[in-house]
Amino acid sequence: MTTERLPELGERAHVLGVPVDVCPDVRAAAIALHAHGGGQLVTLNAEMTMAARADRPLGQAIAAAQLVIPDGAGVVWALGRQGLRVRRSPGIELAHALLVHAAEVGWSVALVGASPEVMAALKRQLLERWPSLRLTAALHGYQPEEAWPALERELLAARPDLVLAALGVPRQELWVQRLHQGQPGLWMGVGGSFDVWSGHKKRAPAWMGALHIEWLYRLLKEPTRWRRMLSLPAFAWAVLRGG
Repeated sequence: MTTERLPELGERAHVLGVPVDVCPDVRAAAIALHAHGGGQLVTLNAEMTMAARADRPLGQAIAAAQLVIPDGAGVVWALGRQGLRVRRSPGIELAHALLVHAAEVGWSVALVGASPEVMAALKRQLLERWPSLRLTAALHGYQPEEAWPALERELLAARPDLVLAALGVPRQELWVQRLHQGQPGLWMGVGGSFDVWSGHKKRAPAWMGALHIEWLYRLLKEPTRWRRMLSLPAFAWAVLRGG
């Protein structure tokens, strides 16, 4: 894991006290990070920013990450208010780009998380699309508690180049922070990306992404998310107040 600040990572800014990197090309930054020893990648949005302010371990994990990308429109807006121009970089798109790169250059890849059904479908589809993909592990996230230590030891022994963890926030960030120390690869939490890639869920239409209202699509599809969505106006108000 690198301890130096790579130029590809750009400037490290903060939104409501939570760090985020302002770099021109997140894919290039991630690949450069891998070449310099690897590290943890975090995809920051407004909801995670507010969670990090309330959850000290999560905040510490984000602060310690080697690359924090602006995943959400709210974070991009907040950076813009600081005079920092940056494009929104959805984590699902960066993770996909890294999978493509892995297949092209022979990186070993480990997938961790989601349900057994989603993981089985995802593994099948990825290998059909990229037969050359070196998939060293595909572990669903519903393992019994007593199974995790052995699975984690096997994962660490494999020393994968890319680990994508779909365990939900904050579990995936804390899990990555604990395990990636001393490992050479890129470790990244990817939320619900496995559900989308496997076909079990659909991503918001491109036009909603362009209008920065993907949150509305998710709310319409999953009304039970409404409590979590309350963090969005709270985030906007905190930014406007300069909190």
